[in-house]
Amino acid sequence: MTAVSDLHTVLGAGPAGSALARELVTRGHRVRLVDRSGTGPETEGVDRFAADVATARGARAAVEGAAVVYHCVNVGYHLQVEVMPRIQEAVLAAVEATGARLVVLDTLYPYGETHGTVMTEDTPWNATTRKGVMRAELDARYLAAHDEGRVRVVLGRSADFVGPGVLNSTLGGAVFPAALTGGEVPALGDIDLPHSYTYIGDVAVGLATLGENPDGDGRVWHLPTAPALTTRQILAMTEERVGRPLNITVVGEPRPFGPFDEVFMAEYAEMFYQHTEGQTLDSSAIEKAFGLVPTPLPEALDATLAWYGELLAAH
Repeated sequence: MTAVSDLHTVLGAGPAGSALARELVTRGHRVRLVDRSGTGPETEGVDRFAADVATARGARAAVEGAAVVYHCVNVGYHLQVEVMPRIQEAVLAAVEATGARLVVLDTLYPYGETHGTVMTEDTPWNATTRKGVMRAELDARYLAAHDEGRVRVVLGRSADFVGPGVLNSTLGGAVFPAALTGGEVPALGDIDLPHSYTYIGDVAVGLATLGENPDGDGRVWHLPTAPALTTRQILAMTEERVGRPLNITVVGEPRPFGPFDEVFMAEYAEMFYQHTEGQTLDSSAIEKAFGLVPTPLPEALDATLAWYGELLAAH
């Protein structure tokens, strides 16, 4: 057992895993950041580690010696239904063998279509899409492993990401570079519906908080998320910040457009309901339980545009 360790291992070095690793360092933890290459930007206090956590051996090596393991791994859209269950199987077996606690970054997919109803942790899991059903099955297995006493598990669900480092989001690499340069800005679905976005810094704070508080284990929490605005309101706030009208193209149905290529859109089509009904996430439970306050959207947009501005200037 490794309960005396203060090593926190983050699986997945994408935007969420990288932001979480930095947050954990600021909280004084030793941090191991794992992906298949083990390479990337150096961060003080973060030990990069190469492992394929879709394999039993890779997952075991990745979590060895850790007190808390954070599962922030994601894979390409067209690979999710096949690969995510394999990753779960390997990671669950590894943390069960080592005695680590497991914090899982999760999506809203298990809820399925809610017809605009505000999503709380009590919202029924009614997914009918392939990816939604897969995610719901994974989550049921995580919670069953906890209930059976095999692994201590907690799930943190996030809305669509926004923030520095976030490229693959409907409010990411397709939107902000074009907003800053006058290019074509795609906006998916009905842009007059409310749509929650979770700031990547709040994803990190929420997951780190769950990692430090075992009394939250055994359930789903919604990560801190600012009150939802409509996509049109968010784009108007972006216009104010860049000082010019945006060249917006509304993509009202799942068709390839700009960086959303045919492969992606073919897989995303079943999830497009997220842009044709309101997507409002209520995170009041985690806010009240742990005293967290989500980053206001204006502040999140400022940080995001600053990061993209630097990215464009560097190329």
